[in-house]
Amino acid sequence: MIEIHNLTKTFDKIKAVDDVSVTIKDNTVFGLIGTNGAGKSTVLRMVSGVLKPDSGTIAVDGMPVYDNVEAKKKMFFIADEPYFFANTNAQAMERYYSSIYEEFDREEFYKYLDNFNLDKNRKINTYSKGMKKQLAFLLGVCARTKYLLCDETMDGLDPVMRQGVKSIFAKEMEERGLTPVIASHNLRELEDICDHVGLLHKGGVLLSKDLEDMKCNIQKIQCVFSNVDEELKALSGLEVLKKEQRGSLCTYTVRSTREEVTARFATVDTVFYEVLPLSLEEIFISETEVVGYDIKKLILG
Repeated sequence: MIEIHNLTKTFDKIKAVDDVSVTIKDNTVFGLIGTNGAGKSTVLRMVSGVLKPDSGTIAVDGMPVYDNVEAKKKMFFIADEPYFFANTNAQAMERYYSSIYEEFDREEFYKYLDNFNLDKNRKINTYSKGMKKQLAFLLGVCARTKYLLCDETMDGLDPVMRQGVKSIFAKEMEERGLTPVIASHNLRELEDICDHVGLLHKGGVLLSKDLEDMKCNIQKIQCVFSNVDEELKALSGLEVLKKEQRGSLCTYTVRSTREEVTARFATVDTVFYEVLPLSLEEIFISETEVVGYDIKKLILG
């Protein structure tokens, strides 16, 4: 487990990370969402031990990270712009990382290279941006660390490659308990893979919640009531986060379980009603609007 408490980092007069506290549980996919400049990369660099926090603590499986080799052995950090040695190729990078990470799986690495159509002898400086991202990801996965810290790893990958990366995440999590931590500015990119999402804004955590809990506790209802009294009866006691109306058709976003909503609406007179699934985007819009932010401007705009 990665435990981050009251983390702060300032560069000159700019506070890049401001009192961030987050817990990342084992064998889950944690998504760190935020616009450019929100502090995602700085948080990952501190978690990986590249940067030293100004204040606050980071513990990986109970161990402090900075200047701690044993803690760093548990993590592999993939930067937004991966670094490779000059005039080198994938085979040379494998040899380098094999010398650092004792459990590096060389056989699996070359198998993945073939699957991703990456030439082990081709100079990396002739790779495209997407190919460099793929190579960095494969090196990280094959290092077989417990935690894989990914900074905008999906950025620059085509849809087929993104699915390939996601399938490898799933495989590695099932087989050996990998815990990926993925920073991204794109909420939609992580919707089908994350178990828990933290939303960073201006260096601080605006929201950090388990996605399954969020999905279970927020419902979207489309309905047409027979009269106003029935509408009041149905909504009495429910926390309505959002209401939209077009003619007689009402759409409500409420904080409640699906079972409670279904039971309540079964007792009122409606022309029709249905409980619809919410996307991750809709859930976050609802949650952040409650605390006075518009995620459409923060993330989606």
